[in-house]
Order: sequence, then structure tokens, then C-alpha cells
Amino acid sequence: MIKKRFNPITDKSSEIIAFLMASPDMPSDEALRFKLRLSIEEAVENVVRYAYEGGIGWLEVGTNLDHDSLILTVELRDAGVPFNPLEVPDPDVTLPAEDRKIGGLGIYLCKKMMDTLNYKYEEGNNVLTMTKRVGS
Repeated sequence: MIKKRFNPITDKSSEIIAFLMASPDMPSDEALRFKLRLSIEEAVENVVRYAYEGGIGWLEVGTNLDHDSLILTVELRDAGVPFNPLEVPDPDVTLPAEDRKIGGLGIYLCKKMMDTLNYKYEEGNNVLTMTKRVGS
């Protein structure tokens, strides 16, 4: 797994996203890259904005490509407030935007764009793992 820890993460969203998107594990297919980037942006922004009171903290990110199955794994690990994004109810996207509750759309988009999202809280860390098949 190609990993990097960012500390502190305040004002580093674009740097973190750029690191992940520059990984040699990333596919060259533009449609796949769009889905991956959107999901990564949403997940990273959630950590940067909400994980740490006062915004000071670390985020470790990484990618891994299983060359046999062509499954790309993106992992985010932080020591912020425990938060399972998979417990957030999906927004009612059939409602007009002005009638929807605020929040949850980014996580919903991650669920739709990625093949799997998994969350665990271990050793005082939030660990979000997203996977996407990047080949056939």
C-alpha cells in the first residue's frame, strides 16, 4: 500500500486529494478517475472539516491495487471523533434540493460511485476503506 500521513490537515484537502490521485495505482480511464476523485474529495473533506475539534489532527491515506482482481482500495485513517459515515441515512434525492435536509449527500455519492465502503473503529482510529474495480 502506498501511504502518507498528513499532519496537521488544516487547509490540506487539495494536497491530500492530489497525493491520492497521483498514485501509480490510479487508473488512466477518465470516467473511473472522475468517480474516484469525487469519492476521495468527499471522504477527505469530511475528515478535514469534522474529525477534529479545532481542525488540528492527522490523516493517513493510502492506495493499493490488487493486480489480480484489478480492485483499487483507498484507505483513510484518522484519530478524530469516532464517526461511522455508513450510519448516515441516505438523503431523499427525489426531493428538490431546497426541500432536503442538509448533509449526507457526499457520503451518498461515495456509496454510489464506489463498489464498496467499509468503516471500522480500531485502536482509537476511524478507518474508511473504499474499493472500486478498475479493470475487467
